[in-house]
Amino acid sequence: MTIARRTFLALATGAFLTLAGGVPAKAAALDAEQKKTLAEVNSYFNSVKTMHGDFIQFGPNGERAEGKFYMARPGKIRFYYNPPAKVDIVADGKSVSVKDRKLATQDIWPLNETPLRFLLADKINLEADAEVANVSVEPDLVTVVLADNSTFGTGKLTLIFDAASIALKQWTVTDAQGYDTSVAIYNTTVNGPTNPKLFHIDYNANLMQRRGN
Repeated sequence: MTIARRTFLALATGAFLTLAGGVPAKAAALDAEQKKTLAEVNSYFNSVKTMHGDFIQFGPNGERAEGKFYMARPGKIRFYYNPPAKVDIVADGKSVSVKDRKLATQDIWPLNETPLRFLLADKINLEADAEVANVSVEPDLVTVVLADNSTFGTGKLTLIFDAASIALKQWTVTDAQGYDTSVAIYNTTVNGPTNPKLFHIDYNANLMQRRGN
């Protein structure tokens, strides 16, 4: 498995799964206040059509990576990792590409087979589209824990929002072994202009790669 593929699994596709340890998570019975909070989260997500900013990723062994991200819903996102990382992740509305710039390799999956489809959907309803394991509200933060089954394994996703604005601040992926990978976003701009070229996937390069193998 390439470094780029492992990074993608940690960043994006280890989410929406089951609780650590491999025991399937059950959707929680939410009370009225939790349902109200979840509705506010859905409303926030559905109000955000484009977003860009910076991110910091912390791995389970203390490793750290930084970069920039760009999103245009429905279906499009790009994570560009600053050097020395060599990873570039792009969703173009149809597929997700994970490119290792050092090895000049690229893996492509259908977008609808990855958990990114939840957060990049045209209309988002987390209560209907994912298993909500918990919703908690603190003075400064709102935390939503999601669980589901995925092609890529088992784990859980914890989303952290600002309590006042309901803006997404961080997410943490927990894999089946209980290891956490956290991504914090900052310097974000919401619903600003975006460049369609950011979400281009070079399918010809992938075809040439397969022919070379």
